[in-house]
Amino acid sequence: MLAIVQVAGALLVLAPFAAQQFGRLGASAPAYLWPNAVGSAALAVLAAIGGQWGFLLLEGVWTAVTVRSIVRLLSQGPSRPRRPL
Repeated sequence: MLAIVQVAGALLVLAPFAAQQFGRLGASAPAYLWPNAVGSAALAVLAAIGGQWGFLLLEGVWTAVTVRSIVRLLSQGPSRPRRPL
């Protein structure tokens, strides 16, 4: 069961990243940020359970940065789309 959660979490992080790299999705788009937040949070929890401290650091920071971007995006309200970097 944990392996399924690991794979799902990784796919939630990797799919939007690949889409962004291929120019199909902006890094500030909700479709990029939300899956990243959920996937990295799931992986962080599994890393904590498994005592994988380096992986927990990576995924914990990834989650925190992504959540900060979501909060910033939500606080801006509806506006024109931002250009991807």
